[in-house]
Amino acid sequence: MSKIEFYFEEIEPLKLNRKLIQQAVDFLVENEGKLPGEVSVIFCSDDYLLKINEQYLHHDYYTDIVTFDYVENSVISGDLFISVDRVEDNAGQLGVDFDKELSRVVLHGVLHLVGYKDKTDEEKVVMRGKEDFYLVKAGF
Repeated sequence: MSKIEFYFEEIEPLKLNRKLIQQAVDFLVENEGKLPGEVSVIFCSDDYLLKINEQYLHHDYYTDIVTFDYVENSVISGDLFISVDRVEDNAGQLGVDFDKELSRVVLHGVLHLVGYKDKTDEEKVVMRGKEDFYLVKAGF
């Protein structure tokens, strides 16, 4: 079982279904043939994540997630910085439940940790398909 730690920066703590997130991440990691490790999920504000995005990736724009990959020898390890503001906006624009969109973004970050990319249109299609697959498996 992966060790998942949750943190909150510049926002109030969220009520999370930690068990559901844990199960979804564990299933994803196992199904993708990787070994469980440690993942930190840092929920934060838009401005907090913008600073991270600028400082480490040199991107001057808001985003829903920035993933730092520390994977070694197929053992999953990383930090997922997630803007709750972006997730709320995306959920509203897409007409989906906030919890589902939040879970999608967490899974998106873990998919990066297991090796998926989303730079090209082709990669984005594969990534979205994987997100949808694991959301269904998680019960969404």
